[in-house]
Amino acid sequence: MKLTKEDWPILIVSSLFDVNNDTGNRIRELEQALVSEQKCSVIRAYCYEDAANIVHSRADLGAIVIDWDIRSEREGNCGGPEGLLKEIRTRNKHIPVCLLTDRETQDSISTELLAMLDELLWKHSDTVDFLSGRIETLLLAYIKRVNPAFFSSLVLYAEAYKYAWHTPGHMGGEGFLKSPAGVGMYKFFGENVFRSDLSISVPELGSLLDHSGVVGDAENNSAKVFGADITFYVLNGTSNANQIIWRSQAVRDDVAVVDRNCHKSLNYSMVITDIYPIYMQPRRNHLGIIGPCRLTEFSKDTIRNNIKKSKIIPDAKKKAIPVMSALTNSTYDGMCYNVCTIKEQLEKNVKNMHFDEAWYAYAKFHPIYKDHFGMAETPHKHHPPIFCSQSTHKLLTAFSQSSMLHVKHGSHVPIDKMEMNESYMMHGSTSPQYSMIASLDVATKIMEDSGEVILTDCIRDAVILRQKIARMAAEMKGEGSWFFSMWQPEQVEFEHSLVPFTKVPVSYLSATQDPWVLDAKNNWHGFDDIEDNYVMLDPIKLTITTPGLNQDGTYQKSGIPAMIVTDYLIRHGIVCEKTDYYSFLLLNSIGTTKAKQGTLLTALLKFKECYDANTPLSEVFPDLVKQYPHVYKSLGLREHCDAIHAYYKEHNLLGKMHDAFEIIPHQVMKPSDAYQEVVKRNVEYVALKDLHDRVAAVMLVPYPPGIPILMGGEVVDSAAQPILDYLKTREAFENRFPGYESDIHGVERFEKGGKQYFKTLCVKA
Repeated sequence: MKLTKEDWPILIVSSLFDVNNDTGNRIRELEQALVSEQKCSVIRAYCYEDAANIVHSRADLGAIVIDWDIRSEREGNCGGPEGLLKEIRTRNKHIPVCLLTDRETQDSISTELLAMLDELLWKHSDTVDFLSGRIETLLLAYIKRVNPAFFSSLVLYAEAYKYAWHTPGHMGGEGFLKSPAGVGMYKFFGENVFRSDLSISVPELGSLLDHSGVVGDAENNSAKVFGADITFYVLNGTSNANQIIWRSQAVRDDVAVVDRNCHKSLNYSMVITDIYPIYMQPRRNHLGIIGPCRLTEFSKDTIRNNIKKSKIIPDAKKKAIPVMSALTNSTYDGMCYNVCTIKEQLEKNVKNMHFDEAWYAYAKFHPIYKDHFGMAETPHKHHPPIFCSQSTHKLLTAFSQSSMLHVKHGSHVPIDKMEMNESYMMHGSTSPQYSMIASLDVATKIMEDSGEVILTDCIRDAVILRQKIARMAAEMKGEGSWFFSMWQPEQVEFEHSLVPFTKVPVSYLSATQDPWVLDAKNNWHGFDDIEDNYVMLDPIKLTITTPGLNQDGTYQKSGIPAMIVTDYLIRHGIVCEKTDYYSFLLLNSIGTTKAKQGTLLTALLKFKECYDANTPLSEVFPDLVKQYPHVYKSLGLREHCDAIHAYYKEHNLLGKMHDAFEIIPHQVMKPSDAYQEVVKRNVEYVALKDLHDRVAAVMLVPYPPGIPILMGGEVVDSAAQPILDYLKTREAFENRFPGYESDIHGVERFEKGGKQYFKTLCVKA
């Protein structure tokens, strides 16, 4: 299906569509000419306020025609045509806007407003055909500039209807039409998907591996827009972007400094480069929320001391400058580092800096994140090369697995793009998916044209939701009841005094960084020793806390484990990003709608209603009761929550988790050496009861919290006993409460005597 000018409707704003006078006739004639003669589509708005709402809700408008003189609104509070024009230009600087006026009123239009217009159209002085033709010309020019370079070329090629004698074998979808299963897929996705699934044999679209042609143009534009010197499009996710970075800069037996709060792909990066890792330890508060690494972790003395203490780094390497630092920014719980501070601390202590910003690709486009993203400009004259890996698909608008790798040259060490491309080609395909490339190109264009406006809306909606939940919690607490809480400041400094978060203007919280920066004095966050101006909470990452824990980590008499709440939400069509013991994370991304927020609040209220009424579990979780009737049949929801809360409390599960993650076990071999043992099949599964003094062959990552508890090559000796204690408690919990099996990467389960047990791969003794 071709996209035509009819798919870009023209908005006409006038109160005279239904008025029987000369001007009303003229407006209707213009509308008719646009539809019948120019083959355009038209949307009517009868007042400026309606027009503003349409501009807010529809990004597919192709042009806007405004009647200058809707007199009934000039005395109202909607701002008149001036207010509408300013609103349009705030949201879209490029859409053609025409003002319908006459010779007599032209002189009353200010220079400021004239600068916002594309054309003045005189209602009565020109023919309707001429007026409609001018509007169509502006519309066509606008449509032409909407599509970025690569996507535009892809569309042109797909619409050329060429006979293909090259891959892919389905030949624009024809192959799918030869069987019923293929027809089903073809009809589901539509013809354009198949016509745009092309091959590297198409020279007009350039080469992704060579970064030439319109592909190279798209990558270069992304570099400019995202603040990088070089950008690579990565079509197999940020997991591979991380490995491209490391393989391009690190070689066997180099030393690297790695955030322990790292994605598993960083472990694989260490494996494929065969390096010696030393780790930076993140903080955790008593709620189990992951905080930042201490600033001292980046100091020369700490790095040197950690290298010196390593039992596996040879003496000849003890004085080497680490080749790489890797830091997760933002953390999974929305902690964003002040990158300027990190760069200042690390500038001479490592050769390269890597910021894994998989969940944070949007930060460049709103001033609230100033200085808190990897590609941020800094005042420091000396810094090594900086690499950022970003999952464009996660919180922007690219297809899944579509990521970007951004590079900023070091102040004295430039990165050679073609040298780095050798690593890129090791991880890239010679048959890239062109629609994924197009999605990265379009994601860039969206943020280039409208990034700040889109993020302003997103942050504003997140703040409104935060305040709403906080007000609901306060209201219900005042009635002697309970509700969920937000992990956020309770008070904010506003106009030189501390003001309750719910009373601070949304406009201030949505535009100002200060309320979100953590400090030790206003310790709502639970990180007692937090450094000044070091880390901020991302306002669009919403952590909702459930009753059960005090801020100091002590257990309340009763509680509601978060996994029960998120299981309930899933049953009602709401899927959360991450669940901890007494909190869960939601992402208020640019695709979140107010309807989605309303549905969330309704579901939380319904959960509260079920909890307060102790609704039978057979009604709340029928599948759970059906599968394990001997455990859950006689329980109500409140009793179920109390039972799991009591288990957490009795076995101090959060305390054990905290102790386990305070430890970095002793290394006896590199992660790469442990992996070599896996390849050589010199490994075996070992149950928890036999894990003492064994060396892990793979990493173990329990969710929650999503941080590696054990890396390949680390030994479970007496110093690591808290790790074993925590895993055994998790194992016992799953047997006591079947149906609540947690995700632990690196752990397999086996059954013995009617019970489930954990096992993991270890190097053979």
